[in-house]
Amino acid sequence: MADTVALEVFRYLPEESDEPTYETFEVPVREEWMVLDGLNYVKDRLDGTLSYRWACRMGICGSCGMLVNGEPVLTCATYLEDLLPGPIRIDPLRGFPVIRDLVGDITDFLNKLQRVKPWIIRDEEHPPSEGPYRQTPEELSEFKQYSMCINCMLCYSACPIYELEPDFIGPAAIALAQRYNMDSRDQGARERMAVLAQHEGVWACTFVGECTTVCPKNVDPAGAIQRYKVAATADWFQRLLMPWKGGE
Repeated sequence: MADTVALEVFRYLPEESDEPTYETFEVPVREEWMVLDGLNYVKDRLDGTLSYRWACRMGICGSCGMLVNGEPVLTCATYLEDLLPGPIRIDPLRGFPVIRDLVGDITDFLNKLQRVKPWIIRDEEHPPSEGPYRQTPEELSEFKQYSMCINCMLCYSACPIYELEPDFIGPAAIALAQRYNMDSRDQGARERMAVLAQHEGVWACTFVGECTTVCPKNVDPAGAIQRYKVAATADWFQRLLMPWKGGE
């Protein structure tokens, strides 16, 4: 195994230049080191001005997503030794305006996530004296896969539609909407349908499937979108044939 590897790191310093550049750093290759460890080495030893996001280093927080050799990955879960002999190119995630270096502006994603109301909605609440809302293991299994999403936005970076149609609400937001639509305790599916059944909702998706391929938690956003297309179609026909029921 090589002693060092070259990291070609995307640099954008808005106070110095309008155009991004790449800067190369030689970092040691140590057993069990991830790409994030290499970036931390650069930050600690070589250039303290390098900017990027990270938090847990355990594939849980989702904040260290970047493009490594063009692929959206969590840098805390990508081994340096698997990318030898290098060089290794590191870029910010596609589809998000760059604020500085490897830090993208995720405001658009956060706004879209809020639109799908990713929380339990109840039309009525039973009194606390009746105890918690219980679920069977079968009811939990219906939505558990989608609850594993960590908002890392790798799926957005992999999605060709998100770059072409900025209004597309995107795979993670739709998967998280499905997580609550399929929760037996939730009664907010009608509110989410008003958002997701539009063109910029599920219908903008052309089912490339890269969102599912890159997901580090084995969530299936592409599957969630296709299931929602079926639900939206059934809802449309029900409203057409039985308008007096209001699609309920």
